[in-house]
Amino acid sequence: MASEFPRLVRGITIERIEKFTSSEFFADVNLNSTLYKERSNHLDYVKLEVYSVPGLQRIPFEEAVRQEFTPTSVGTSFGPSWSTHWFHVFVNVPEFWRDEEVQFLWNANNEAMIWTTDGVPVQGLTGGKGDDRRVEYVLTRNAEGGENFEFYIEMACNGMFGVGNRGLINPPDPDKHYTLQKAEITVPNKAAWNLLYDFQIIRGMAKDLPRDSIRSSQALYVANDIINAFRPNEEKSIEKGLEIAKEFLKNKNGSTQHRLIAVGHCHIDTAWLWPFDETKRKVARSWSTQLGLMDIYPEFKFVCSQAQQFEWLQEHYPKLFKKVQDKADNNQFLPIGGTWVEMDCNIPSGESFCRQFLYGQRFFEKNFGKRCKIFWLPDTFGYSAQLPQIIRDSGLKYFFTQKLSWNNINKFPNTTFYWVGLDGSKVLTHMCPSETYCAQGTVNELLKSVTNNKDKEYTNESLLVYGNGDGGGGPLPGMIERLRRLKDIDGLPKVEMGSADDFYERLEKESKDLVTWRGELYFELHRGTYTSHGRIKQFNRKSELLLRDTELLSVITQHLQHETFRYPKEKLDQLWKYLLLNQFHDVLPGSSIEMVYKDAKKFYNEILETGEALREKALDALFNIKESLESEYKGLVVFNTLGWKRTEVVKVPVYQGLPTLQQYAADPKEGYVLVRSAIGMGAQGVGLSEHSDINPVTVWEADEFFYLQNEFVTVTFDKHARLTSLIDRKLDREIIPEGKYGNLFKIYEDIPLFWDGREAGLGKVKIHEEGPLRASLKVRIYNLTKNSSLYQTIALTATSARIDFETEIDWDENRQFLKVEFPVDINRDVATYETQFGFIQRPTHYNTTWDAAKFEVCGHKFVDLSEYGYGVALLNDSKYGYAIHGNIMRLSLLRSPKSPDAYSDIGNHTFKYALLPHAGSFMESDVVHEAYQFNVPLIIRNVSQKIAADIQPVSYFSIEGAKNVILDTIKRAEDSDDIILRLYEAYGGHAKARLRSIFPLTKLHETNILEDPISTVAYDDEGAILRFRPFQIMTLKATISCRSSSKTWFKNFEAYRACPYKY
Repeated sequence: MASEFPRLVRGITIERIEKFTSSEFFADVNLNSTLYKERSNHLDYVKLEVYSVPGLQRIPFEEAVRQEFTPTSVGTSFGPSWSTHWFHVFVNVPEFWRDEEVQFLWNANNEAMIWTTDGVPVQGLTGGKGDDRRVEYVLTRNAEGGENFEFYIEMACNGMFGVGNRGLINPPDPDKHYTLQKAEITVPNKAAWNLLYDFQIIRGMAKDLPRDSIRSSQALYVANDIINAFRPNEEKSIEKGLEIAKEFLKNKNGSTQHRLIAVGHCHIDTAWLWPFDETKRKVARSWSTQLGLMDIYPEFKFVCSQAQQFEWLQEHYPKLFKKVQDKADNNQFLPIGGTWVEMDCNIPSGESFCRQFLYGQRFFEKNFGKRCKIFWLPDTFGYSAQLPQIIRDSGLKYFFTQKLSWNNINKFPNTTFYWVGLDGSKVLTHMCPSETYCAQGTVNELLKSVTNNKDKEYTNESLLVYGNGDGGGGPLPGMIERLRRLKDIDGLPKVEMGSADDFYERLEKESKDLVTWRGELYFELHRGTYTSHGRIKQFNRKSELLLRDTELLSVITQHLQHETFRYPKEKLDQLWKYLLLNQFHDVLPGSSIEMVYKDAKKFYNEILETGEALREKALDALFNIKESLESEYKGLVVFNTLGWKRTEVVKVPVYQGLPTLQQYAADPKEGYVLVRSAIGMGAQGVGLSEHSDINPVTVWEADEFFYLQNEFVTVTFDKHARLTSLIDRKLDREIIPEGKYGNLFKIYEDIPLFWDGREAGLGKVKIHEEGPLRASLKVRIYNLTKNSSLYQTIALTATSARIDFETEIDWDENRQFLKVEFPVDINRDVATYETQFGFIQRPTHYNTTWDAAKFEVCGHKFVDLSEYGYGVALLNDSKYGYAIHGNIMRLSLLRSPKSPDAYSDIGNHTFKYALLPHAGSFMESDVVHEAYQFNVPLIIRNVSQKIAADIQPVSYFSIEGAKNVILDTIKRAEDSDDIILRLYEAYGGHAKARLRSIFPLTKLHETNILEDPISTVAYDDEGAILRFRPFQIMTLKATISCRSSSKTWFKNFEAYRACPYKY
């Protein structure tokens, strides 16, 4: 049959198709005009009252409903930013709406939550105009006509992404107001909505399938045909459109089409552009909404991670939490992830990683009856090479992310693969090829899931993770409606709603010859997060190490003083939860708004204050410190919480009754003592007599140069504090290349990706301390820049080749990046960076784009640059950003970004770094031990002279025969008074080590991180033999048969002499 119309012109037809469903163009006559049959906001049907909460309080429902509400109406504005307003809503359904579905529509361009009158949250609302808005609430599916509804709405004066000033990630606008634009009841036109969902799919096929494909051409014709059939206000034209759509969509796929498993999801950042307290409400808004959708769509499944958010729901919305548990039992609401929060995976320590999984998995098992199998982390800025081992050792088998699709230089080559960690552990990994964890259920996303899938040869299945994140509340009904229709349509991948667990298990069984990726998953973006918010990163490091020491001391004290001391597990658990919360991937990296960091600092202060009090309580029980305060004659006792002997110069406060010290500091209230061979994991008294056998450290000035020298090194600085020479006296080797400067500060423009740095202002130097135990220089750089200044103490002690740089900076910059650099006479094409429970090596050149992408990388306590026979390590106490290129070692110190926190890093900073030359390559060095010692100071306390003299040098736990094995953590077991020990192999080699303890161990088991027993470890009077593979993490659980008295420390105590323990 010949057409009376011209050939379809693709571009014009596509534009016509798009405008048919547009809310901006022709909305009064296109399909949008028919979506509602009835609507009214008349006062006879909708009545509003409001109570505005004073200040920026977020009050509970029970308190809100007791307040006095006043009438309000559409068109009223509410604010300021972060304020809360409660609305009491009364609805009367018109009699003539009988047998219709009735919806309440609410839009104030912000977030809100609907509550029943008896205090149950039932649905979240997200205002606005975009595809992520959720403004409808179903009052009844089948109205009787004339019935009344009453409910409350809790309005939050912030949008999905906070209250950014003229932009998403700009700093918050403190005075933003929101106008109530809509509060009405409606009757939806179900047929028109169904046609909309059909048409969206047909439109997507016409636009996004290859333009020369049959199905694209057919979809173009069909969509145009539907538009031709449509007439505003004619219901029959909608029915005709549905018939046309049905005929097109009925065509099914063959058996070989790609299969997509659609998983509902709502990624909620635990804090980012909003504070933690707002996240608690986002969780309730989002999850209550999803519970409602589960009642409507029985096949719908929703995954949700982060045990912290579940705990908040349990605490603040217990009725809602019970509903979540019920839907979990129904296999619809599916906890996933296994961690306390979706943490940053660069900066936290290895032990912090273990606790993320320990606390997360225990929460899920306790409250939902099972542990998670999938480590779910779609939105973190890179992934440590040690994670596969920790994932497997925490009871999980699989890993999901998509973040590497954001790489700005190289395209990550794999979609479905095995990720292999430092020790060889591997986890099955999938990165959804749609390259989003907030899919909308569109044709385009289905097609991208095929075209972006790099492993189609090995598996024909992938995940589609859909739903609006943060304040968007998760999947919308329209998404589920589209996915229902997309189940099996010719020309598109097949779609099935399912669970991520089932997907991975099927993948594991059915995939063929998957490739592997070994080592870290480096993220080629957001590299500044290794440095931003330096104080937060410093808090993190100090908190991790404080909790480590406190747990160790508390374990020992409990087993020595069992009658008077109990391990403070509940308090320590809470402190760990604060720390883990602050390790969320937008908090610890420094990418949140200022409000978040005010809260984070409160949590850190609580960790430090309570942690220090708990540590002191344990120390007091061990050393009788309080009783010692009354003693006329004082001595010193030292506890070394590391697992090896240490000889160090330590600063101590000067007390009355303390003997004369060999050296006093520049401040006479402090002095220095030499602690010799402090036993590992144990205590001993400190000898205070003069150590004449120690070669003193000296300092002098000559010809405008300043010299520090001990038996190991001679260090030279010019008058501006630049390091001009570093000579290893044992080997007669110069480390600083001729004509180069170390300790050189450089400022970089922090706007483009690459930029030449300029040298910062020059300093002035004077001699500060003159030995014999410690010598130092005082440096002042008043004009680091026009607005910032730096003060530094450069110190060398008599016992080490390590040069310390104790630094204080007053920083007030705009988008500037401060680094310190050290050129060294070392030639090596890789540098060695500490990572969690091990190290990783990265190139020092830019040979390939993969090398060049790593122009800024993350490391922990050290980076080392070594060649055969010699090396230099750069240590720090709180920094994580490094840039080693050629022979120049750079440590990133401070940034000054202006969004989303306009005041990031502005203010005073104190931190330390150190340069450590060493004989031998890294593998032959003590760099791992030295980095620990730089970060974990010896604990010295003032006690009575008698106690100091009587304390026996006893090591409570020790590792012998393998210096590459580190005993990192000692804590109480989760469910008993047994002791947990966590060790790791640090240098990438095999090891055979002997574990000893003075405690009478009757049982010793190897466990996983969750403390489930794996095997029995033989233990006798000679200890236990432990065998390690390279980079292995080992967790042991030790049972003690009896507890001893702390008096076993003292020489003349009878029970001590009779003690059967073998030393």
